[in-house]
Amino acid sequence: MIKIITYGTFDLLHYGHIRLLERAKSLGDYLIVGVTSDDYDKTRGKLNVQQSLNERLEAVKKLRIADEVIVEEYEGQKIDDILKYEVDIFTVGSDWRGLFDYLNEYCKVVYLERTEGVSSSDIRTQNNHVNFGIVGESLALDKFDRECEFVNGANVTAIFSKYPSFLPYSLKLDKHILDSYDDLLEEVDAVYISSCPSSHYEYVKKALMKGKHVLCESPITINAEQTKELYHYAGANDLILFEGNKTAYCTAYSRLLLLLKSGKIGDIYSVDTTCTSLNEAYYNKGISNFERWNSIESWGAKCLLPIFQILGCDYKEKFIYSNITDEERLFDSFTKIDFHYSHAVASMKVGKGVKSEGEMIVSGTNGYLFVPAPWWKTDYFEIRYENSVDNRRYFYQLEGEGIRYEIVKFIKSIESGRKFDSVSQDISVAISKIMEEFYARKYISI
Repeated sequence: MIKIITYGTFDLLHYGHIRLLERAKSLGDYLIVGVTSDDYDKTRGKLNVQQSLNERLEAVKKLRIADEVIVEEYEGQKIDDILKYEVDIFTVGSDWRGLFDYLNEYCKVVYLERTEGVSSSDIRTQNNHVNFGIVGESLALDKFDRECEFVNGANVTAIFSKYPSFLPYSLKLDKHILDSYDDLLEEVDAVYISSCPSSHYEYVKKALMKGKHVLCESPITINAEQTKELYHYAGANDLILFEGNKTAYCTAYSRLLLLLKSGKIGDIYSVDTTCTSLNEAYYNKGISNFERWNSIESWGAKCLLPIFQILGCDYKEKFIYSNITDEERLFDSFTKIDFHYSHAVASMKVGKGVKSEGEMIVSGTNGYLFVPAPWWKTDYFEIRYENSVDNRRYFYQLEGEGIRYEIVKFIKSIESGRKFDSVSQDISVAISKIMEEFYARKYISI
């Protein structure tokens, strides 16, 4: 009996997939089909797969072409499978020609011509095409623009900035920069906003009122009631409003939350996060004193995210400690916030005038979780116990600092009409409330 094996994502199963499997089966007697898992697809750069693994597995099984269907979960599995199943022929589409020649050492390799004019990528692009307008002044605009290139259907078509001379150089070269925010809204389907948080409310509100979907960097506003208002308007008008916090979309960060919820370190008694930077590039370049980001605007939302996602938003009391170096702008060179919960405590530190180790530590009754600096861009974390022999290290691929995963979920939400964001509305409101109280000067000066 001649055994054949092939692999694929098989997203949005179409005629091209069916023809490929039929030709693969004709090479021998027994066909094994490997369907790639969601996590493995991410490591290969396939981010906006529309169907879940179970849906894709069922679609392949229902064809009744494969004699056996398996899941491909890790790099190097092809060799393991060839040896395990005693495979005679490995086959794959011709667009991979040459890339799997190394498998000739283990079996025969056959490249099959693909069906012309049919591809899942084209189908996804047609169904989910979104023209973005990007708004603001920060370096995040350049990162967002670059990450859109990795997501099918995401296209940046226009830019608006109150300070166009401060835009990253790459954006000035090949993007359509407009003088008016209203003009930008006429040209796009959605906006990505990364401006000073004090301007977010007006930008977001105007975009929503024009019927545009919004992905706004955290915090959405610096006022809790304004944030509630924007979410209510978006929901009432079938629009998608996302809080853009790339950390929330990192695979490693998502996995550590699941491990914590599963009780991996026991009951949680403390969460500590730190984000600091001494880079004041935009202030030095001359952006208006009232447009430059202070410490809590730049880093506060990132530090607050895991505290609220792990311990919740119902803290009993909090204390804000700040060193203010510019009273007019309320520019804090350093801010520390302590939270007291009924069952735990938490602490966050941010600073643009103070440098510290940018780590996250979650303490539990059985052990603790440690994420090294910069924890907000992590692809690695550890769970440590009293007996170091039991310690575990976790590694996950991180592409684009989490931004491209964020874009994928945003587009998927627009297409489906259902929100797939990783920052809930109650957390968005809780973050805005902290910002509001800071600007109401409810802090202790240090």
